[in-house]
Amino acid sequence: MNMIGQMPSGAGRGATYIASGVISGPYLNGRVVPDSGGDWALFRPDNVLALDARYLLEANDGALILMHNRGYLTPRKPDTLQRIQAWMFEGGPEVPFADYYLRTSPTFEVATGPYDWLTRCVVIGLGTRQPKGNTLRYFAVL
Repeated sequence: MNMIGQMPSGAGRGATYIASGVISGPYLNGRVVPDSGGDWALFRPDNVLALDARYLLEANDGALILMHNRGYLTPRKPDTLQRIQAWMFEGGPEVPFADYYLRTSPTFEVATGPYDWLTRCVVIGLGTRQPKGNTLRYFAVL
């Protein structure tokens, strides 16, 4: 992670680049295009991590989809973000899901075709932290 330290606003900005990912579900299957983007998270002074990620998805049929994923990682205990960072970068103990809130609301850009429904519906993501990233389950509100 690349990090801009405390800015005049009191926040910091971190950049984490997307290396890979798998998409599987009833309406879309494919992969995250390696090195196609990243997350430029804002570490707010109120101990909330505001996520701001953009990256490309590739459906199994080759269609490219740009995903802009915004959301929040909010601790439920005062030391949760520090423990998550220790887990991710220092081999610390796993942080239980009950200790944090991780939700996203992505938007999409895609060519006219079988996936353009993504451009006109609300999608909500429910996430969990993993040692090397996040696992997000997305739900289209149809």
